[in-house]
Amino acid sequence: MARTGESWGRWPRPTDQALHPLRRRDAALPVGERTLLAHGQGRSYGDSCLNDGGRLLLTRGLDHFLHFDADAGVITCEAGVTLGEVLEVALPRGWFLPVTPGTQFATVGGALANDVHGKNHHRNGSFGDHVLAFELLRSDGSRRLLRPGDPLFAATVGGLGLTGVVSWLQLKLQRVAGPWMAVESVRFENLADFFALSAESAGSHEYTVAWVDCLARGKALGRGHFLRANHAPAGRSGRLPGRGLAMPVTPPFALVNRLTLRPFNTLYFQRQQARSRAGIQHYAPYFYPLDGLRDWNRMYGPRGFLQHQCVLPPAAARDAVAALLGEIARSGQGSFLAVLKEFGDRAAPGLLSFARPGTTLALDFPRAGTSTFALLDRLDAIVAAAGGALYPAKDARMSPAMFRAGQPRLEAFIPHIDPAFSSSFWRRVMEQACNAS
Repeated sequence: MARTGESWGRWPRPTDQALHPLRRRDAALPVGERTLLAHGQGRSYGDSCLNDGGRLLLTRGLDHFLHFDADAGVITCEAGVTLGEVLEVALPRGWFLPVTPGTQFATVGGALANDVHGKNHHRNGSFGDHVLAFELLRSDGSRRLLRPGDPLFAATVGGLGLTGVVSWLQLKLQRVAGPWMAVESVRFENLADFFALSAESAGSHEYTVAWVDCLARGKALGRGHFLRANHAPAGRSGRLPGRGLAMPVTPPFALVNRLTLRPFNTLYFQRQQARSRAGIQHYAPYFYPLDGLRDWNRMYGPRGFLQHQCVLPPAAARDAVAALLGEIARSGQGSFLAVLKEFGDRAAPGLLSFARPGTTLALDFPRAGTSTFALLDRLDAIVAAAGGALYPAKDARMSPAMFRAGQPRLEAFIPHIDPAFSSSFWRRVMEQACNAS
């Protein structure tokens, strides 16, 4: 993705975006008339990784490992190293990522810039909670070594790449016995069932997440499968995953559509008849199921897709999730990827961090036209009424008012922005709002 400067959702498409590969030998950033923005693998779904009219600094060339303390589990690497490459080095020595999102193809710099979360937020928080230090390159030529407690550290973690370029970072890993997971899949019949399972599992399982049938209605509203897991102890093993498949081309239309979604969701829910099923599973299909289909974003066709991921405060979450799923079911514009998860009760390490106490719901929608945007506006209204927020890393169309409402520490963040840095997302949610006022 870094070769084209696209985002993973493939919309919006930049029309005037200069690409500049970064290398270790570069003494300074290419400051000029165009604004700057670091870009790793382009795994952000919307325009937070785009800089239309500006310059993208491609960081995949910063791909060196600098140091690994295999006794302490502390790894130091450049920002263009991917999470999967960290696992290739660390896992054979008994260490695993403390937090990982749903893809191993994101860079560590991107994970820091978006302060990504995973299935274990209730135990380990977000990615930034485990970063011990990093170097930040600023447009004035300075190189800042930052650690937790520094205000610029808190601004850069989850800061969407707007404070400068992270050149390298130091990450504390967690000890594991091997690559295997003890996984249990529990079928649940409605939302009340989900929240009961989530409360029950928080103390016993490090990883919890659920897939929900977003087209189910009535008493079945919110039904799905709850996946909870722990790292398996030594001596346990299972079947190694296959090599995976790939979407070789982009079809002329979205394969995810009204004709395919309802039967898919029904069959996917019905695939497990028993209440519970447990076993030993390799980490890859548990943490990264979609990585098993390379370039899966192509299945949405040439128009791409939009993701709507929100977080809802605990007091409003149950009613708001029900309202969101009800609105989606009524629209008929469902999602085959509908992920429901409860975050833990811990403070965020970054000023703009998305993960916070509450419940998060993430859904993908093919970009079908005005009906898709109208549905997302209705979902936004439900989230706003509940006092929730949207995830900038997954967004391509939220309003400036929605962004501001979801960022209570925004004013503390703004002074730390590097004046040479910007993004398509930032101009959309901030500069447009200033111009309109």
